[in-house]
Amino acid sequence: EQVAMVKSFNVVKGFLNIEIADQYYLNFFNGIKTNAAYGLVSSKDANKAIMVEYSSPNTNKPLHLGHIRNNLLGYSVAEILKAAGHKVYKTQIINDRGIHICKSMLAWKRFGNGETPETTGLKGDKLVGNYYVIFDQEYKKQIEKLVSQGVDEEVAKQEAPILLEAQQMLQAWEAGDTETVALWKTMNEWVYDGFEKTYNELGVDFDTYYYESETYLLGKEFIQEGLRSGVFYKKEDGSVWCDLTDDGLDEKIVLRSDGTAVYMTQDIGTAIQRIKDYPDVSGMVYTVGNEQDYHFKVLFLILKKLGFEWSKNLYHLSYGMVDLPSGKMKSREGTVVDADDLIIEMSNTAEDISKELGKLEDYSELEKKELYKTIGLGALKYFILKVDPKKRILFDPKESIDFQGNTGPFIQYTYARIQSILRKAKIENTDYANLSLNEKEKQLIKQLELFPETVQNAADQYSPALIANYTYDLVKDFNSFYQNVSILGADTETEKSFRIELSKTVASTIKNAFGLLGIDVPERM
Repeated sequence: EQVAMVKSFNVVKGFLNIEIADQYYLNFFNGIKTNAAYGLVSSKDANKAIMVEYSSPNTNKPLHLGHIRNNLLGYSVAEILKAAGHKVYKTQIINDRGIHICKSMLAWKRFGNGETPETTGLKGDKLVGNYYVIFDQEYKKQIEKLVSQGVDEEVAKQEAPILLEAQQMLQAWEAGDTETVALWKTMNEWVYDGFEKTYNELGVDFDTYYYESETYLLGKEFIQEGLRSGVFYKKEDGSVWCDLTDDGLDEKIVLRSDGTAVYMTQDIGTAIQRIKDYPDVSGMVYTVGNEQDYHFKVLFLILKKLGFEWSKNLYHLSYGMVDLPSGKMKSREGTVVDADDLIIEMSNTAEDISKELGKLEDYSELEKKELYKTIGLGALKYFILKVDPKKRILFDPKESIDFQGNTGPFIQYTYARIQSILRKAKIENTDYANLSLNEKEKQLIKQLELFPETVQNAADQYSPALIANYTYDLVKDFNSFYQNVSILGADTETEKSFRIELSKTVASTIKNAFGLLGIDVPERM
């Protein structure tokens, strides 16, 4: 039986060919054209909140290129989950304690002459990062000196005076020494101020923060509980372990023989604490590099063995390294690729390329600056997010800012082109009942129809790449339509109005999709 959806059909060599009626396309289009939030689910399932952890830096140096991938992935996955109808809490756990922080503190105390972010004009995270590098230089000098005096190199690494002093400082911090804790608070505040500026530049945000200094003692009580229930066992030296060999993993230490916690202990404690703090959370996503794949397998399994029902809804959003054409990123030697520097470089590269194209005559200097930043950040974010998270990336700033191909600026340019059409035209007749559609128009409507499903798939797979590549396909279809079909010079007013509305809906969908990737779209370019 033929329904209104089917115009005609035939069978050729066992294949059924169906032609969909134009009216079906038009009915669908009429249903979405005025919905500015098309594809995004507004109703949030309150019982199914998800906590997404990302960023989680150390407080002894600025954010670098690897953190950028982490931040962009975590932020985007959180936005996609929201768009798919989940309530989402964005969080991070800041590694604000440990020997690495003490190294920066000690170097500042010894070589800093009391300088501050205010007196140096440096961002706080940069200043503290500089002292981490100074510590490392001094440490290496001391090792060389000891080796030249005949000390074995491995021994020298353990016994360099500056390292021993940093270890003493950590012990003083753990004992609550007033002066040490005061310096620790001051230098961490400098770093947080610096981080906040970087987060603002990147356009990422957080709902709640956790600090290792507050969570590192959590988890110990659950070790005792696990011992009682037989999930853990004690070795002769007093250390506590979990035997995961039946599950194809190793034995894992969860408490040292001296009673101090390991990373696993506090990760167990922090996970449990988060569910206590946010009882509506039914699952968590951890955005952490793939060198931690094994750690999270173990963590999730231990939480399952401890009997937590929600442990089945934990997901490790694992991702690969980001390399630059000139090699990897290092922080101790001070050759790290700084997130702030990269953001500035992206803006500068966008400026150079925009000037070559020369289309900004009537822009004020401020408007130009804003646009370069929008293009530069759009290029960076898109280049990183269009790749499957698990794959390693070779990031080339120049290649990412190309106004052709599968890039952020190409998609931004298409959006701006549509805005330019909309400024020139007005929609007069919106009764499309008897309109007949050409193939390019049908293809665009088909592509628009896929958007809600793409958002759901991206949420299910925690993959911003699905959104990025969908948007590129939509933009390719629009450009094909634009080159082959006259919009403003259409034969009839009805056709013209329809093509303008179709273009407007494409632009709105580009904006919604790019919003999920944290990318802004410019009205003009």
